[in-house]
Amino acid sequence: MTTAPPCPCDTGKPYPQCCGRFHAGRPAPMAVSLMRSRYAAFAMDLPGYLLDTWHPTTRPESISLDADRRWTGLTIEHTEGGKAWDEDGVVQFAAAWESPSGATGVLRERSRFTMVDQRWYYVGGMLITE
Repeated sequence: MTTAPPCPCDTGKPYPQCCGRFHAGRPAPMAVSLMRSRYAAFAMDLPGYLLDTWHPTTRPESISLDADRRWTGLTIEHTEGGKAWDEDGVVQFAAAWESPSGATGVLRERSRFTMVDQRWYYVGGMLITE
């Protein structure tokens, strides 16, 4: 019996029971769940999922992911709203990365989400550079 790999979003859960279900089409129940699944999509090179979960009013026509950036960890720093009964939510996170040359860094963002027809969408974010 093989064990499913852990989800890249750092919950410790197996990918199929974590973000895999959202990548397969199930709506994320909370803004933080969508944030985690979007991080996992970056880590797994799933640009279609990123576009599908981006609100139509702010969605770019296309997205290209940096093949030289490997995402190595996610920390949720703060959330506001974003529950199943909310219309909006905010998730502040830190995402660690490394490059093939050994360079490392952390991207910090305060992301905004909105609920439309019982589905969460990423609206946009502001990078935190402190």
